[in-house]
Amino acid sequence: MGLAAQALERLEEMIVTHELKPGSTWSEGALATLTGFGRTPVREALKRLENQHLVEIVERYGVLITEINVQKQLLLLETRRELERLVASRAARRRTEEEAAQFFAYAQALRSAGQADDVLAFFRVHQRSEVLALQASRNPFLANAIAPCHAMSRRFYFLHYRAANDLLLACELHGLVMEAISAGDEKKAGTAADAVLDYVENFTRATLSAGF
Repeated sequence: MGLAAQALERLEEMIVTHELKPGSTWSEGALATLTGFGRTPVREALKRLENQHLVEIVERYGVLITEINVQKQLLLLETRRELERLVASRAARRRTEEEAAQFFAYAQALRSAGQADDVLAFFRVHQRSEVLALQASRNPFLANAIAPCHAMSRRFYFLHYRAANDLLLACELHGLVMEAISAGDEKKAGTAADAVLDYVENFTRATLSAGF
């Protein structure tokens, strides 16, 4: 993994876990110091994060960490639902035997994270499983389309997961997607992806009803 990719992974996790709080502003230099990466990889990472709608780069002002908006999150889920179904079904169709074994391992790791109530472990395994699913789908256009959905959804979930107290369920539902892809079952993978999005949409609407 190159330095820019490492910087992207680190900065995304800091934004998702609210170490870099929504609405806060940072200079490129401050973020380089904070992450331990040079300005060049941080600059490249920030461009990717801007495409994912997690930051806004304002000339002569700095880097703004975007605010969280429930209504926008619901609109994003409309897009994510269609894309997740396509990723899961195509990954099930096209995954290699080596990838199938890795998907199964990710399913087990997700369940372990849920049983341990370890949200960071969940995020890290889930992120790797998403990367593998996009790789296995053999469709390079999907990666660009779905990347903002994943990052923004993780950040929203981190903000509210303690109140929902259902990390175990989230891990189980994502694990079922991984198992279906591992088995090469396109229909089951698509159905499992829909179940994940049903859960995510209900989770999001519950935060709106609660006034969070």
